[in-house]
Amino acid sequence: MATNGDQQATPKPPPNPSPLRNAKFFQANMRILVTGGAGFIGSHLVDKLMENEKNEVIVADNYFTGSKDNLKKWIGHPRFELIRHDVTEPLLIEVDQIYHLACPASPIFYKYNPVKTIKTNVIGTLNMLGLAKRVGARILLTSTSEVYGDPLIHPQTESYWGNVNPIGVRSCYDEGKRVAETLMFDYHRQHGIEIRIARIFNTYGPRMNIDDGRVVSNFIAQAIRDDPLTVQAPGTQTRSFCYVSDMVDGLIRLMQGDNTGPINIGNPGYHTKPVWLTGN
Repeated sequence: MATNGDQQATPKPPPNPSPLRNAKFFQANMRILVTGGAGFIGSHLVDKLMENEKNEVIVADNYFTGSKDNLKKWIGHPRFELIRHDVTEPLLIEVDQIYHLACPASPIFYKYNPVKTIKTNVIGTLNMLGLAKRVGARILLTSTSEVYGDPLIHPQTESYWGNVNPIGVRSCYDEGKRVAETLMFDYHRQHGIEIRIARIFNTYGPRMNIDDGRVVSNFIAQAIRDDPLTVQAPGTQTRSFCYVSDMVDGLIRLMQGDNTGPINIGNPGYHTKPVWLTGN
């Protein structure tokens, strides 16, 4: 099943996966690569994938925003492998599925080095698609609600093309993810790669970086320091918040299902900042 991104051409059949997938007498474990797996959402995804004894999980992360501490419970486990790797460089391994999460997602971090951010989105996605093509793996890209830019409709549906600025200070992230989605569908149509695209909305939970500059972590940091809770003017902005375990469940269901996406994953309820402060 496909959505709005798949209307123009019939894709080729997917490349053949490893012969182990079709072995008659030996049932191999599912080998899963998680790029950015030492980060906030990535580490929770690893936790969930490792619950299945038939999964072998490989994490590739350069630790720009991620941390080994998020994965310390799995280091040394026979079904887990951790690689210090930057996705802007090719990675030659054998896997069956790829969850491609690698990219700084907070404005503080992705604006720190905007050229590196867009290289991660574009070259990193190209490298992961090349890997998926070579080994016949299904690949899931975690895109973002930021692809809608400064939207003129609320809430945004997947068919909405957005209201975007290609030259703003946030464009390294927004436009980088839009190009990554384009690459995913072009590889799908031209090479038959099995793709899944998730557009992630605001997510919160344990292991968030308290200094990432986003609203939930800002409020927590200010509360811990006993500082006033600040609301940017005019205070009428709306946000939705999805707990990280729900986000992970959505990503796994998308990977295992038949819908290529893009699929919005988040909380359908939107609230203004005064409501966030009161908890109503």
